[in-house]
Amino acid sequence: MRNFLRVATIALFVTGVARGQVSDNNSTSVGKIGLTVTSFGRIGNSFNASFWPAQPSCEYTISPVRSRIEHLFNGGLWIGGYRNGQGPFVSTAAIDRSFSVEEFTQPPDSGLSERSSLLDSRYYSPIAVSHQDFVADYTDSNTTNPATGQRILDHVPLNVSIHQESYAWEYPIADFFVILSFNVKNTGNTQLDSVYIGFVNDFVVRNTNYRLPNEGSPFYSGTGVGYVDSLRLVYGFDAEHRPQDMPTDSYISMKLLGVDPLTSILPSGSNILDSLNGYTHFSAWQFRASTGDPNLLSPSDDQQRFEKMEIPLPSDYYLNPANVSYLGKAGNRYTLLSVGPFTLKPDSSVTVVFGIVAAHKFDTGNPTDYQNNVAASRKTLYENATWAQRTYNGEDRNGNGVLDPGEDLDGNGKITRYIFPNILPPPHMRVVPGDREATIYWDETPENVIDPLLNRKNFEGYRLFMSKPGFDFQGLQDPVVQIASFDLIDSLGFDAGLPAKLMTPKQFAGDPYKYNYKYVVPGLLNGWQYLFGVEAFDQGDPASGLPSQASTEQAVKAFPGPAAATADSAAVGVFPNPYYTRAVWDGTGERERKIYFYNLPAKCEIRIYTVAGDIVATLEHDASTYNGSDIQWFQHYSSDNTQVFSGGMHAWNLITDADQAIATGLYLFTVRNTVTGEIKRGKFLVVK
Repeated sequence: MRNFLRVATIALFVTGVARGQVSDNNSTSVGKIGLTVTSFGRIGNSFNASFWPAQPSCEYTISPVRSRIEHLFNGGLWIGGYRNGQGPFVSTAAIDRSFSVEEFTQPPDSGLSERSSLLDSRYYSPIAVSHQDFVADYTDSNTTNPATGQRILDHVPLNVSIHQESYAWEYPIADFFVILSFNVKNTGNTQLDSVYIGFVNDFVVRNTNYRLPNEGSPFYSGTGVGYVDSLRLVYGFDAEHRPQDMPTDSYISMKLLGVDPLTSILPSGSNILDSLNGYTHFSAWQFRASTGDPNLLSPSDDQQRFEKMEIPLPSDYYLNPANVSYLGKAGNRYTLLSVGPFTLKPDSSVTVVFGIVAAHKFDTGNPTDYQNNVAASRKTLYENATWAQRTYNGEDRNGNGVLDPGEDLDGNGKITRYIFPNILPPPHMRVVPGDREATIYWDETPENVIDPLLNRKNFEGYRLFMSKPGFDFQGLQDPVVQIASFDLIDSLGFDAGLPAKLMTPKQFAGDPYKYNYKYVVPGLLNGWQYLFGVEAFDQGDPASGLPSQASTEQAVKAFPGPAAATADSAAVGVFPNPYYTRAVWDGTGERERKIYFYNLPAKCEIRIYTVAGDIVATLEHDASTYNGSDIQWFQHYSSDNTQVFSGGMHAWNLITDADQAIATGLYLFTVRNTVTGEIKRGKFLVVK
C-alpha cells in the first residue's frame, strides 16, 4: 500500500533540531525509516529513556502512524590502523563493553546540522544531497573531551578527522534506506598503515508494542543475523517469533556501498570491477561474551578489535544452520562490516559509504519460508539493497569507480552520485468535506513533466487513497485503501483512461492553483477523521529495469459533516446524542472526548447550560477558520492542525469554562447567529 500518509504524520518522527540550532543527535523524518543519527559517529539511541520511545532508534514503518517496530540498539563507526609503525589503535563510536564510549569528539557548540534539497523545507540548501541531510565533523585526536572536560579512557588517537553526512529521501524508490558517508582524513604528520574502516551494529528487531527494553535479556536475545558476501550485506531479523507477539516481519541491514576513490584500496593492476567484495570483511560476536567460542568473544581492547576488522568470521557461522554457533538463531550479538586495508599519508583521505536498508519479508506463500531465515523471504531486502547501491553509484552505472563512455550525464568530468530518474511531482490537491461525503480535487501538474534522463514525458496516471474510519486511534494493521485508479490508454497498466476534466477548472479563494479533476467519496461518517491522498505515477523504463514509480506523497485530513447553514430555518443539533463516555472514538483521557454541534451558521456563538440555567461553556464558531485545534483530541490525533472541516460543525471537549469535566445529565444549548442575531435552541444528554 502506498505510504502517502507520511506528510500527515511527519511530526511524530521529528525531534531536537530547530532552525538555526545544532544538536548532537536527531532522527530521520522522511521516508519509512526513523533512524537516530548522532554527531560523533553513532546511530541508534540505545533505547535511552531520555529519547526513546519519543525518538525512534531505528524504526521501519509503512503505516500512517509510527509502527514502534524497532531494529537497532546502537551502532557506530570504527577506524583502526597503525601509526608510525605502532599499534594497532582502534577509535570507536560504539562498543558493547561501554555504551557511553565517545572516542570521537567535537568542540563545544558543534553538533549535527540539517539541510534539505526540498525547496519548501526550512532547511533548504542548494548543496543538500537528499531530502534530509545530517552533517557533522569530528575527530579522534583528543584524549580529553573538549565539550565535557572528561578524560577519554584507554584511547590512543590515530589523528584522523571525519566528515560525516547522512542522506534520506521520501521517494518511493529510496524511502527504505538511509545512507551514511564518512570521509576519513589523516590530520597527523605521520603515515597511517593497514587502515580499516568499519561499522558495528547491535541489531535488535522487536515489535515494541508487545516487547519492551525493560524486559532485559529476553528483549535483546531474539534477533538472528546473517551475511551475504556478494552484496556486502549484513542483516538482522526477529528469529524468536513468540506466538503472543504480533509478527515482526521486517529485515534491517547494513550494506557497504562504496569506497571513494576505489583505487585507494586496490593493488595496481587489479580487476577493479566487483573486486571491492574481496576487501570487505564480516565479523560478529556475542554481546559482552568473555568465555565460550573464541570466534564469538567480545573484543576487549584495540588489538582484539583490530583483529575483528582484519580477519573475517568463517562462513560456517552464517551459512551452516547445523553449526551450534549459527548466527541465524535467536541471540544478542554485535556485527561488524569493515573494509581495508588503506594507506593514508598526511592530509590524504578516503570516503567509505554504508547504507542502512530495511525491507519487509517477502511472502513466498510458504509459512516456513516466511518465518525463518531463508533466502526466499529476503527477496525484497535484496531488491531494496540493490536500489541503495544504484542510488550511491549514480552516474557510475556499473560500479567500477570510473566514468565509462555515456555515463557522464552532467558533463562535469567526474562521477556524480545520488541521482534518480525524475520522480513526478505530486498533483496539487484539495479536499472539501461535505455531509457524509468528501470531494477530492487535483490538478494536472504531473502530466507535462519531462524526465531529464529519459528525455520524454513519463506520466501514466493517478491513484486515489483514503484511510479507514478509526485509523487514527485504533492502530489498524492495514489502515489505507485505494479508492480509484486512472491511467492512460496506451497498453500499459489497466488502460482505464483518465477522468474527464472539469469544463472550467475549480478555483478557491486565496488558492493560486486551478484544479482540473474531482472525485466524490460518498458514504462517510460525519465527525470522523479521514485522510485522502492523490499520487501520480509514471510509466517506468523497462529498458533500464526501472519500474513504475509514484510521486512523493500528499495527504489531506478532513472531517465530513454538514456545511455552514445558509438559511436560518436549518435545525441545529448535537451528535452523538446521547453521549456515552469512553466511546471507541474518544481518546483515553478526560480531555480527549468530544461532541459535535452541527448545522451551525458560518459565524455564531454557542452557549451550553445546565437545566438550572447556569452557563457551562461558551464557544465562538467561525467556519472560515475553525479546525478543532483548540481541543486536545485534535492535538493528539491530528497533531499538525492541518485538518479541514466542512464549516457547519464545531467540536466541544465537555470541559467547562471553569476547566472542569461536566457531570452526567441533561444539558441545554443555544446557537446565536452573530450576523442575523437569530437564536436557536437544543439539548443533549451526557451519560458517564
